[in-house]
Amino acid sequence: MRPQLSSTTLILTTKIHIMALDGIVNVNSLFTLALFLGLAWYPAPDPSISLVTDPSCAASSAIAEDLIAFHVYSFSSFLFSSLIALALKQAIKIADKDDNNIVSVDEVGSASLVQVNLVALRVGTLISGFGSVFGCGFLMMALVHLVQIKLGTLACGSLYTFAAIGPLVILVPLALLIYVFLMLYAFTR
Repeated sequence: MRPQLSSTTLILTTKIHIMALDGIVNVNSLFTLALFLGLAWYPAPDPSISLVTDPSCAASSAIAEDLIAFHVYSFSSFLFSSLIALALKQAIKIADKDDNNIVSVDEVGSASLVQVNLVALRVGTLISGFGSVFGCGFLMMALVHLVQIKLGTLACGSLYTFAAIGPLVILVPLALLIYVFLMLYAFTR
C-alpha cells in the first residue's frame, strides 16, 4: 500500500530526475538539428531534384507547403517540450539550495529532503513528454512529404515511395505508443 502524498511533498532529488529531464532536452535538441538540416536542404519546386520521371506523379506545391508547415510544427513542439523540461530542472535546482543534495540512488541514506511540488513535477514532465511526442509525429509527417517530393506521390503507387514510407509510418507510431505507455506508467508511480 502506497502512502498518500500531498500536492507539496518532500521528495529526494536524485540524478534520475535530472537525467530524465536532460534526456528529453537532449533528444529534442537532436531532432531540432535534424529539422534545421531538413529546412536547409528544402527541395524547392524544381523538377531536377525529384527522382520522379512521370510528371503526373510529381508532388504538387501543396505537398511542399505542407513539408515546411510540418517542420515548423515539429520545431515548435520540440522547443515547447524542451522549455518545460528546462523549467522543471531549474525548479528542482532552486528547491535544492545545496547542489550536494542531488544524489544517486546508492547514496539515498545520506541525502536530505527537498520541498518540491510533486503534482507540478509529474504534470510538467507529462506535458514535456507529450510535446516531444507531437514533435515526433509532425517530423514523421514532414518526412512523408519529403519522400513524396523525391520519389513521387502516394497516389501513383510507386513501390519506392511505399518502401520508404512504410517503415516510417509503422515504426515511429509504434515507438511513440511504447513511449506514451511508459511515460503514463512513470506518471502514476
